[in-house]
Amino acid sequence: MRLSSPEALTELRQRLISERDPATPVIIISAGTCGRAQGAGLVVDAFRSELEKRNLTEKVVLRVTGCHGYCQAEPIVIIQPNDIFYRNVRPEDVAEIIEETVLNGRLVERLLASAEGNTNKVIHPSEVPFYAHQQRLLLSLNELIDPTSIEDYIAIGGYSALAKVLMNYTPEQVIEEVKKSGLRGRGGGGFPTGRKWESCRNAKGDVHYVICNADEGDPGAYMDRSLLEGNPHSILEGMLIGAYAIGSTEGFIYVRTEYPLAVEHTTIAVEKAREMGLLGENILGTDFSFDIKIVKGSGAFVCGESTALMASIEGRAGEPRAKHIHTVESGLWNQPTNLNNVETWANVPLIIQKGAEWYSQIGTEHSKGTKIFSLVGTIKNTGLVEVPMGITLRDIIYKIGGGIPGDRKFKAVQTGGPSGGCLPAEYLDLPVDFDRLYEAGSMMGSGGMIVMDENTCMVDVAKYFVNFLKDESCGKCTPCREGLAQMHRILTDITEGRGQESHIETLEWLCDIIKHTSLCALGGSAPNPVMSTLKYFRDEYIAHIKERRCPAHVCKALVHYSIDPEKCTGCGVCRTKCPGEAISGEKKQPHIIDEDKCVKCGVCKEVCKFDAIIIR
Repeated sequence: MRLSSPEALTELRQRLISERDPATPVIIISAGTCGRAQGAGLVVDAFRSELEKRNLTEKVVLRVTGCHGYCQAEPIVIIQPNDIFYRNVRPEDVAEIIEETVLNGRLVERLLASAEGNTNKVIHPSEVPFYAHQQRLLLSLNELIDPTSIEDYIAIGGYSALAKVLMNYTPEQVIEEVKKSGLRGRGGGGFPTGRKWESCRNAKGDVHYVICNADEGDPGAYMDRSLLEGNPHSILEGMLIGAYAIGSTEGFIYVRTEYPLAVEHTTIAVEKAREMGLLGENILGTDFSFDIKIVKGSGAFVCGESTALMASIEGRAGEPRAKHIHTVESGLWNQPTNLNNVETWANVPLIIQKGAEWYSQIGTEHSKGTKIFSLVGTIKNTGLVEVPMGITLRDIIYKIGGGIPGDRKFKAVQTGGPSGGCLPAEYLDLPVDFDRLYEAGSMMGSGGMIVMDENTCMVDVAKYFVNFLKDESCGKCTPCREGLAQMHRILTDITEGRGQESHIETLEWLCDIIKHTSLCALGGSAPNPVMSTLKYFRDEYIAHIKERRCPAHVCKALVHYSIDPEKCTGCGVCRTKCPGEAISGEKKQPHIIDEDKCVKCGVCKEVCKFDAIIIR
């Protein structure tokens, strides 16, 4: 079916809604990459098989969706119309869910989530503590649609923002609306989106391009992946509106090859949008024409940088260009090019549908709307969280994330990916927005948020991220290529007991050189993990260097294991569990550890019931 006008789109939506009985039972299964890793595919198969066995396939709708954000609870099943939330569902639970809940309206108590702070059960998703403190403008749509169904997207209002623009707005009015909304780029830089669009539209060139940057390379970050997997049409609609505003007829989605499900769902979305006349020539019967190509990246972290990404699309090595070159004027094939990331494009239809004034009421003075973070690390509730700009780190970590497991102490949170900074407990009440994070020595980045507890060595953390960036450096400029290698060598020496007092001064000098002389933003922000840990956790560097001690007991070269003879009962458990056979002793006599054989794995500490293992 090809839609020949905005009115035809409206008619299709009305027909789809009229054909869907709100009383019909709907089984919704979260089956993004996270869910599938936890067995969601098997749960989907089990539901299909059980529904067929009971002759219910025509009476019950089975909707396989993308990620719902709560990765800790996967696989998630929601039963409509009563909005019943089940977590950690297994194939063996399926028959009981259909019998008890779908057919008889009774709850399966053991699959319900717990209320905040107690063991009482909650029924609805909005009552689940993980969701209760969020404002899910984008992620909540994942629950409503099968990402392979364009009809599902249209039924919930999809492409109505595009139709509204084509019927009622000039390109300049679209740009003005986006400017008024205060939307800033969600890919890391935080540049005002409307201003970027305006500059690109006004730039001279034979053609203008738009690009969606889905090359999400930060360790622990998967926000863009989940949006592409769960609601690809929202990104297409955002790009269509942006293309209309900028004067573009051709766009690209640059997505990581390592995201096969995102590639699959986005490819299907592009094909179906093209079939319906929502991509291609004379979209919805208007003079506007625009099409999208999907380009798969090869996994280079540096290709998240705009000019390196564009070089990769052109078929060249993914290396960045000098900072003074503005891609809105000379980007892809030296033509004006507008690049935004997945989350930025997905916000655009909401802004057009509900208005810039509505959107600008969410967030802080200079950071509007919501932001999706991937909350990972030593946190009870891992997953994707969507919160209004200005929420505090404390609320994200404790109210949504549930706090630190095992009653351990919070130590730091790293925001902004490998180029971000590590913020200590004194910043837990910091409002999260672009400017406040930058002022504190970190950054918003694309939205990675890694929580660390008291057992984390901050020198080791800095070494890890510097090693990642060193390996991912394209090598084009000397400061990044050589500076990161030297920085990693010094951090390795410090964590392996060869640290010198002069190393701290050298690290600070290297940070300054790399930050101010690197060719692109990757090099310019690469020193952030070192700079922030030196600023807030300098005492740990000093302990490693002066005392040859790792306070967190992480750096093996600086950790020593022994057994307290006063506490050891000679039970022999540690001896039998030791993988290095480093523990010896007679039964019922104090045991000893041979440090030459000790691999410092910590197993002895874990199994000792008498707290006899000493770590120093």
